[in-house]
Amino acid sequence: MTTATDTTVDLTRPDVHLHIGTDRRADGSAGVYEHVNPATGKVDKIIPLAGPAEVDRAVEIAHEAYKSWRTTSPAERRRLLLRLADLIEANADEFNRRGAMDNGTPRSVVANLTGKSIEWTRYYAGWADKISAEVTSTLTADGEFGYTLRQPYGVIGIIITWNGPLISLAMKIPAALAAGNTVVVKPSELTPFSGELFAELVAEAGIPPGVVNILPGDAAAGAALVSHPKVQKVSFTGGPVTARKILAACAEDMKPAVLELGGKSANIVFEDADLDAACGLGTMMSVGAMSGQGCAFPTRMLVQDSVYEEVLARVTAIAESITIGDPFSPTTMAGPVVNQAAHERILGVIAEAKAAGARLVSGGNARALAGELAGGFFIEPTVFAEVDPYSGLAQNEVFGPVLAITKFSTEEEAIEIANATRYGLSGYIQTKDLKRGLRVAEAMITGEVLINGASNLPVNRPFGGVGLSGVGKEGGFGGIDEFLRLKGIGIA
Repeated sequence: MTTATDTTVDLTRPDVHLHIGTDRRADGSAGVYEHVNPATGKVDKIIPLAGPAEVDRAVEIAHEAYKSWRTTSPAERRRLLLRLADLIEANADEFNRRGAMDNGTPRSVVANLTGKSIEWTRYYAGWADKISAEVTSTLTADGEFGYTLRQPYGVIGIIITWNGPLISLAMKIPAALAAGNTVVVKPSELTPFSGELFAELVAEAGIPPGVVNILPGDAAAGAALVSHPKVQKVSFTGGPVTARKILAACAEDMKPAVLELGGKSANIVFEDADLDAACGLGTMMSVGAMSGQGCAFPTRMLVQDSVYEEVLARVTAIAESITIGDPFSPTTMAGPVVNQAAHERILGVIAEAKAAGARLVSGGNARALAGELAGGFFIEPTVFAEVDPYSGLAQNEVFGPVLAITKFSTEEEAIEIANATRYGLSGYIQTKDLKRGLRVAEAMITGEVLINGASNLPVNRPFGGVGLSGVGKEGGFGGIDEFLRLKGIGIA
């Protein structure tokens, strides 16, 4: 395990505002948040926070903007969204920099998410003039002609989490706008810098004022947004604790919600798998690139007994080769976790797993770095073996650089272990036997299954979980259909 030097630490931070209609406010009624650079542990910017008053104002403005945006021609909505995609691409380097500022994800890793954000924006721009419905009947006993309409909801309340601030915006806003809705967005106060640039580019693209409103805030701002009577639907990315509160608030008005939540995804490695690919994927996604802070990552590795020791040796070697350090260094593969609370929580999970009998084979400690990074929230990539599949480590989302490895003997046992969780976001299967891969994919209780290291977040494939991993889809037609109401019409 190596450490990247701290000679490239970037300490500059842009100002953050509340973007409400044509207003660009430097303060909010909920006070301020002291943003901490997770790589140094030091406050690096004071962030204004929206309160219920600003949320109410933003929703009212979005409601007014909806009246004209919904009647804007699909071709014009497409043109504006394509312009936004072009601007994101032109500012890709700056988004990569801001992503590293936001949460400490290495700049090189952020670049991949920025590229996906451009793809998502262009993809949904293309849907704007392709939304159609169907004829349901042309001749019935009473002579009725029936057809359907897909219509926008109105104002969509969007709340995003901190681990992918730009990609979370791109997975929601373009689809909502292409469908004819307007949005009020509450980014996490932990990661405000990418949202600031996104809001600036929305205006530069020529999207009318009030169509997109972005205002960082805390939990109170999120609650005000969800419960606002003029918010017609909620799209949320985050954890199940907050999701339950959102569902309770939405239930008051029978308001629908899309909930993209966490995961405890299994990566099933069969004895005939390409072990280079299987171990590389499973290790880098679970304890490397984003320090394990991803909802769909394969944080449980289930390994067939005949290759168990070989896989364990390979995974350990990969984990110990990961370079930890400054998110702005091109050699860094893993940065810090998001804040001190996460740092303490993850180390607590590691201690509990050791006490419960899981065998620690690599990592397991805070990573002490030098210089400007001495106060950063770094944790060693951590690998546990002989993990009881029903233990806390195997059942609960860690959201940190911790991989749990469990042995299995048969295909049936692997499926049983994989499905023995309340989560159901992603599943991974490593095998050269296509029939087995398809068989196991059908049996896994998840929103998606990736066979042999298939890529994550392709824009044309629906993404979203079952169970504790949430409800609803992002990506593909399902992603835009979430922002459309289906209406039936009959003509006698």
